[in-house]
Amino acid sequence: MKLLTRHLYIVSTPIGNLDDITLRALEVLKKTDIILCEDTRRSIKLLNHYKIKKRLVSYHKFNEKKQLVKIIEYFNEGKILSLISDAGTPSLSDPGRLLVNFCIENNIQVIPIPGVSSITTALSVSGFKDQFLFYGFLPKKKNELEKTLSFLSQNEYTLVFFAPSKKLNFYIKNFKRFFSGRKILIAKEITKIHEAFIREKIDKLEIFETSMKGELTIVVSEKKTKNINLNEKKIVNKAKKYLKSYSLKDTVNLILETEKINKKKIYDLCLKIKNEKNF
Repeated sequence: MKLLTRHLYIVSTPIGNLDDITLRALEVLKKTDIILCEDTRRSIKLLNHYKIKKRLVSYHKFNEKKQLVKIIEYFNEGKILSLISDAGTPSLSDPGRLLVNFCIENNIQVIPIPGVSSITTALSVSGFKDQFLFYGFLPKKKNELEKTLSFLSQNEYTLVFFAPSKKLNFYIKNFKRFFSGRKILIAKEITKIHEAFIREKIDKLEIFETSMKGELTIVVSEKKTKNINLNEKKIVNKAKKYLKSYSLKDTVNLILETEKINKKKIYDLCLKIKNEKNF
C-alpha cells in the first residue's frame, strides 16, 4: 500500500483492547511521517505495542486552530500525515472536524481508515432498533440538559450518548423524567478487562451507589408509539377551519395543542386537505 502526499489519513484505533486494530490501519501508521494525536502519552502505548516508531504531534481540542499553521507546513514539505484519537474513530466527539474541513477546502484528500467505534460497538449488543441518532456528549448543566432531552424525547429512534461516569446519576435522574417507558444499555470499559453492559428499563433504573470509571456509552431504546385512534372527522373539521386563516405549519401546531396524536399523521391529513380544492 502506497501512501500519498497531500493526503490526510483518518485512522481508527482500539477503544480498549489493543488487538482491535485493522491490518490496514497498522500499515498506514507504519508508513506515516507524522501522526497527529490527542495525548502522546496514550498513543505511544499503542505504537510501542506494535513496534511502530513515528513522530507524534499533539493535536487536541485546545490547540486545533493553533496547530493548523504547523500542519500546513507539514503538507507543504511533502509529509504524510495521519490523525488518530485516544480511542476509536477520530472526529466523532473527538478533535478532527476542523482539520478535515480545512483539508477539504484546500484540495487535500481525506482518506478514512475504518475500524472500531464505541458507538456501533455498543449499539450492536443493545438489541434495540438499528435506526439510531448519535448525539455525543450530553450537556453538563441542568437547564441545557433538560432542553436537549425534551427535544430528543420526541424522536422515535434509538439514541446513543457519551457520558463521563462521574455524571451518570445526574443523567439517570433526567432520563427517568424524559425517557419513561424506554430501555437503556450502559456500556462501560468496552473491550477491556472490566467490560460490563448494564441493561434495564429506565423506569426501574436505580441510582448507582458505587462510582464507575472512564467514559460511558449509553444507548436508549426506540420510543414505542401508542396506537391512538384518530378521530379523523374531528381533525378534518378543525383543519378546514384553521387552513382558511393559517399556514399549514400553524394549522398542525394548533391542532396538536388539543389533540395528542402523532404529529406526522396530523400533518399528512392537513396536507391532503390543503391540496384539495374548495375545502
